[in-house]
Amino acid sequence: MAEKSWSLGRALRGMFVKPTIDETTWEDLEAALLTADFGPEITERILDELHEKVERYRTTDPKDLQRMLRETLEEHFAKFDTTLKLTERPAVVLVVGVNGVGKTTTIGKFTKFLRGYGRTVVVGAADTFRAAAVDQLATWAERGGADIVRPQQQGQDPASVAFQTIEFAQRNGTEIAIVDTAGRLHTKGGLMDELTKIRRVIEKQAPISEVLLVLDATTGQNGVMQAEAFLQHAGVTGLVLTKLDGSAKGGFVLAVQERTGIPVKLLGQGEGIDDLTGFTPHVFVSALVD
Repeated sequence: MAEKSWSLGRALRGMFVKPTIDETTWEDLEAALLTADFGPEITERILDELHEKVERYRTTDPKDLQRMLRETLEEHFAKFDTTLKLTERPAVVLVVGVNGVGKTTTIGKFTKFLRGYGRTVVVGAADTFRAAAVDQLATWAERGGADIVRPQQQGQDPASVAFQTIEFAQRNGTEIAIVDTAGRLHTKGGLMDELTKIRRVIEKQAPISEVLLVLDATTGQNGVMQAEAFLQHAGVTGLVLTKLDGSAKGGFVLAVQERTGIPVKLLGQGEGIDDLTGFTPHVFVSALVD
């Protein structure tokens, strides 16, 4: 992965080449973790764990501290199950998020990701209030190799489009049904209530396998507030992080997971249709630290 992508590496570059661990090392490490948006609470916890390990092993070698940092972060990330649960047929995936996070392009990439594993996919355009949104989603879905269920008229009840999408999947034996929702601010109660309605309508037909919240990696700690609101209204089961190629704020990933218990399941790292991968803690931490 390119170093520019959400890497702590630049901040840490000079820290671990010094001859010994000293007070400046700890100060620089704290500043680097805060800059990477781990937040004060998690930064303090990580530093406490590292102090304890350094004392336990009686080391003064900065290379040991680098290894311990990597191991400590991996331990934190490994608390969460990052596996996508898509065994139901159809497996229903509800995609939620605020405006501008890259939700539409993410659905297209996710479709391509699933098609790469040989799965059949239908996408439901339940963002019904903007014709342009439906057209854009249809373009990305078709690029990814999915069928698309469009609203029958502009402004159609989003829950009814979701209903038609599941109906299509059941009728055609489609393995995975992805339901898009309107981008909404997590502070708008009426729109959040609409998500609850969509869930209720879908669950009358089939269980929902995943509710994926798309978060912009440049959001930082505000992503925690978004996740908590969507967890309350939409029952989020997993996070998808977008725009990682333009952010050094990877630490907020851990903040979101620790505060909400929601695991990161997918990472978007570029503009292309193939730029979506599953989340692997070891790979992510290596990109952050090395």
